[in-house]
Amino acid sequence: MLKGKQRAYLRSIANTLKPTTQIGKDGVTGSFLEQLDGMLRTREIVKVTILENAALDTKETANAVCEALRAEFVQAIGSKFTIYKKNMEEPKIIFPGHEQAKAKVKVENVTKKGKPTKKSRR
Repeated sequence: MLKGKQRAYLRSIANTLKPTTQIGKDGVTGSFLEQLDGMLRTREIVKVTILENAALDTKETANAVCEALRAEFVQAIGSKFTIYKKNMEEPKIIFPGHEQAKAKVKVENVTKKGKPTKKSRR
């Protein structure tokens, strides 16, 4: 389950994406789901367009696809929706605040503000 800030971060990424696949008059088929699952493994985030002749509701279709692929719904705007699925082996998207922790380097004879200490001036 995505948190609000994570979903907002994914929406900011999706803002610049172009739709990578589309759903046509056949609707959501097994081959479409396989193709989409492969895209999610490589990219982690995918934008999908529903064509007008499909006559499908965007949010309902997005929720059905997410349930079938165990993915997370990010957003739906008009006839386009975005979904996300984390790649456990090689994650591509790292959320802000989840970076690898860095060890602090202690500098001797310097205060927190970067000035020399009294002891070092002697």
